[in-house]
Amino acid sequence: MLRASLREVSAALREGRVSPAELCQRCLSLIKSTKFLNAYITVAEETALRQAEESEKRYRRGQPLGVLDGIPVAVKDNFNTAGIETTCASNMLKGYISPYNATVVQKLLDQGAVLLGKTNLDEFAMGSGSTDGVFGPVRNPWSYSRQYKEKSVPKSHSEDKESNWVITGGSSGGSAAAVSSFTCFAALGSDTGGSTRNPAAHCGVVGLKPTYGLISRHGLIPLVNSMDVPGILTRCVDDAAVVLGSLAGHDPKDSTTVQDNFKPFELPNLTDVSKLSIGIPKEYHAPGLSSEILALWSKAADLFKDAGAKVIEVSLPHTRYSIVCYHVLCTAEVASNMARFDGLEYGHRSDMNKSTESMYAATRREGFNDVVRGRILSGNYFLLKQNYENYFVKAQKVRRLIANDFVKVFRSGVDILLTPTTLTDAVPYMEFIKEDNRTRSAQDDVLTQAANMAGLPAINVPTALSERGLPIGLQFIGRSFQEKQLLSVAKWFEKQVKFPVIQLEEVKRHDHGFHHGFQHQKSASFS
Repeated sequence: MLRASLREVSAALREGRVSPAELCQRCLSLIKSTKFLNAYITVAEETALRQAEESEKRYRRGQPLGVLDGIPVAVKDNFNTAGIETTCASNMLKGYISPYNATVVQKLLDQGAVLLGKTNLDEFAMGSGSTDGVFGPVRNPWSYSRQYKEKSVPKSHSEDKESNWVITGGSSGGSAAAVSSFTCFAALGSDTGGSTRNPAAHCGVVGLKPTYGLISRHGLIPLVNSMDVPGILTRCVDDAAVVLGSLAGHDPKDSTTVQDNFKPFELPNLTDVSKLSIGIPKEYHAPGLSSEILALWSKAADLFKDAGAKVIEVSLPHTRYSIVCYHVLCTAEVASNMARFDGLEYGHRSDMNKSTESMYAATRREGFNDVVRGRILSGNYFLLKQNYENYFVKAQKVRRLIANDFVKVFRSGVDILLTPTTLTDAVPYMEFIKEDNRTRSAQDDVLTQAANMAGLPAINVPTALSERGLPIGLQFIGRSFQEKQLLSVAKWFEKQVKFPVIQLEEVKRHDHGFHHGFQHQKSASFS
């Protein structure tokens, strides 16, 4: 049951084959037995059980609130949740309890979803490994899968099994690990430069970054206001469409959301892709792209071609400037956003009381880690009066050129762009931390951040296992506000590749005798 899709579980709840309370209990006990993954910062057990009981009453009355009623979900710990601690994995907000819910959290609760807890991340979502938060790194569930264990041979007898685990990617690594390890059916992440798609690729789950403005950012603690988007992590594309339908639409509390009403859609089962035009951007053949991923990318393009789609190479000429441009704009907005954490209104406050200035300085030194402080420093440098035109304004102009590249390609008749999501599969933690956060983020965001700069929808679809038995994902980028088309193509592709289910001992134990004939894709036909 825990391995079933969101729609399947929703049907089981309606038919009374399982109760919301039973489902919630199973997820909570699996969270406990997979505690070593460090996917959750806070587990809201009492609240979740209470919500599950309420859901049960509605089902008994035959009045469920919708598809999400009684479905266990998790939320990244940079979304405000009333009554549940919101920390951003930082000392600055340890112990902070928000007086209100983020709009997306409220919408989930209004649909009857059961909130299990808050998931781990890089501090203030700054990072690409989920290794830099104060609660420690998140471990990728695939490190403990049968598929990885069979392929990974310790280099020496003395090599500790413990040091062999791989990262989840980031910054929404906790949410990706939570979905991947079956502790919840969907999770919210945030995506500023790839923070939902990157961990989705490494953890073998679907990661959707919607069009900028389609989902409200109200209550998402901001990193880069002009690029942040709440992201959706699920185990299949259909589930992402269900969650999107519950969250999208105008929010009077967020002036950047679309004014039009959003109509939730059911994804059609595409059988004919012959009318589709798939663009392969040549600039995404980036330095550092592994030969394995390159081969898989070509194979995916051939899959579309063989099915009758038109597959053409396209050019996005300004892509090579995008990561530098992203760094300037990202740090500049970070510097501005982080100014609110001054120790006066909420969050950590230093005991230093010599003067207001010294209290500010000590609060920020104690509250923020080196990564956050480094980005604040860079951002303030770019925003200095003498540098503003040369860095910030110039980066804004380049951003416009990057966005225009996409507009031109889509105007030329291309429907969807197909690219890799990451340069390699997940790397072992011990290898990952050899390089500093900034170097890692620059490498890991290179294929994902351009979609944020252009505000376009993009989705990671798990495609195959690498030679090391770890997930590899590919990314589809769509036209603005054309989520239905993007998700329909992603669903067709997902059906063709039949990505294998993760084999985890923990889950087998918890799911034993609880299977009610659910069908799972087992064959890894695409690797």
